[in-house]
Amino acid sequence: MKTDPSSLSNLTEITTTHLHLNWDISFDKKIIQGYVVLDLKTLVDNVSKVVLDTSYLDIHNVEYNNSLIQFSLAERRKALGSALTINLPDVLRANTAFQLKIMYATTEKCTAVQYLTPEQTLGKNHPYLFSQCQAIHARAFIPCQDSPSIKLTYSANVTSPLRVIMSALERGVSHGDRPGVSTYSFHQPTTMPTYLIAIASGNLESREISHRSKVWCEPEMIEAAAKEFEDTEKFLAAGEQLLTPYDWSRYDLLILPPSFPYGGMENPCLTFVTPTLVAGDKSGVHTVIHEISHSWMGNLVTTKDWTHFWLNEGHTKFIERKIVGRLYGEQEAQLSCIIGWKALKESVELFGKDSLATVLQPDLSNGVDPDDYFSSIPYEKGFNMLYHVETVVGGPKIFEPFVKSYVQHFASKSITTDDWKNYLYEYMRRVHGQEMVNKLDSIDFDAWIHSPGMPPIQHPETLFDTTLADACYSLASRWNASRDKTDFSDFSSKDIESFTTAQKSVFLERLSDQPSFPDHLLKAMDGFYHLTDVRNSEIRFRWQLVCLKGNYKPIYRHVVSFVTEQGRMKYVRPLYRQLSLATDGGAELARSTFLENKDFYHPIASQLIAKDLGLY
Repeated sequence: MKTDPSSLSNLTEITTTHLHLNWDISFDKKIIQGYVVLDLKTLVDNVSKVVLDTSYLDIHNVEYNNSLIQFSLAERRKALGSALTINLPDVLRANTAFQLKIMYATTEKCTAVQYLTPEQTLGKNHPYLFSQCQAIHARAFIPCQDSPSIKLTYSANVTSPLRVIMSALERGVSHGDRPGVSTYSFHQPTTMPTYLIAIASGNLESREISHRSKVWCEPEMIEAAAKEFEDTEKFLAAGEQLLTPYDWSRYDLLILPPSFPYGGMENPCLTFVTPTLVAGDKSGVHTVIHEISHSWMGNLVTTKDWTHFWLNEGHTKFIERKIVGRLYGEQEAQLSCIIGWKALKESVELFGKDSLATVLQPDLSNGVDPDDYFSSIPYEKGFNMLYHVETVVGGPKIFEPFVKSYVQHFASKSITTDDWKNYLYEYMRRVHGQEMVNKLDSIDFDAWIHSPGMPPIQHPETLFDTTLADACYSLASRWNASRDKTDFSDFSSKDIESFTTAQKSVFLERLSDQPSFPDHLLKAMDGFYHLTDVRNSEIRFRWQLVCLKGNYKPIYRHVVSFVTEQGRMKYVRPLYRQLSLATDGGAELARSTFLENKDFYHPIASQLIAKDLGLY
């Protein structure tokens, strides 16, 4: 039986149904210690051991029926960690339920949690911690079956000197006997994979923004965050209209400190988001819509292992753009598709068009770290396959009911690409007959799913409506045609006055597709549009890439400022890579900047930036 290539657990013999955590947080030691109780069930006869995933954990002891039992920790297998083998005193038959209690502590090498000093926070007065478990980092703070094929409920009691929130529903707070600490209790009654277990602790304040949503962040940002995300309920309601009722009771948002490595993380009941979204103009709401879409695509219907990650992200991108189209107009959704196609091209160019990392369903055997393959591929190649299928079968009126049925059919399950494809065929045959099946047969699914490089589309330039993009393309063409000029009097600040953030992004991306621009032109462009001074992260990021491509030295110090004030990998990894390619000291500046600031970044981001820069 095939099992998860990214897990060392004996998944074919044992499954976990519930997980209870009893944790004590020490900010001074930068560890979490306590125990986990695993509710397990055998899947086959003659089970004599339990094998769990761990990574850099200090295992103290293991209890079975209130008695200590033997265990062994294997040699580390790089990114996969160390298998924890627990020898059971009894040989168990199939469908036997039992519990294990494991006493343990995290260590300084824990990749699941980042600890921040007070100086690294917004308020500067209290320490802070937050977790990030996707893809295979839950094993770094819980000995568990760390595979998305396992769907479980969980509960927790967490003792900390600072406020604790988790990807679960809060049960209450007790103050106990120890001065200066409180114990926070949680439960998550909806089954979910281990990579969605999440925690944060710090000087946190909340503000209600709807009957089922609140924002959490440091007090210094609470007013701005509440205003930025006040439309969250509209996004949830749109998702429910498109799919099924929201299954997780609450949808809260935690705005994290700047070192959070992602735009967002869809932890149930508590989405984590980057503070770069708090732009003051709601221009980052697409990310929140994306994370809300995960409530169905990924959290409810889950990839069985990380080779099928596109099932989570491709479907989520698809639903995100459906919601954007309904709330902001289809042309806005189409512009998002155009930006996504550009991101896909860049990922393919980065890995190489023949790289296995560009395959929609990549091979992760032989210990491949899923983080090494993290890119736009599963998001945008996955989205484009779904968009292509929708077009072939006859448009949204045919395909959207299938997507809703897909969620209903696979809710609370972990599935493979074959499961998705088989259900697509079964549904279309049942609802629309053989003619629709014939349409599906015209799609080269094998090329989409198993071939490297860009999607098998003949004329990608005709894929999307360019109504909102045409003005961006036209302006970029004017600048490209002016590269040898010294007189730029036919340009003015009014050129981009009416552009949205997304349109400015498309304009800058179009510039980045051109040969590098000379210094005098970039200086003139900045004089009209003041792009260096823009604080919006999407614009800032793309403008800096255009300048770095042209080795425009005045931008170097601004790049250093940007990559050291936030740690979102979408921005910092490409900027570090492009800075390292820039002439006149760019490579040395990139390396020295990273080495001076590596402790600021989340462990996942730090490892990947170091690889990008060839530092190990």
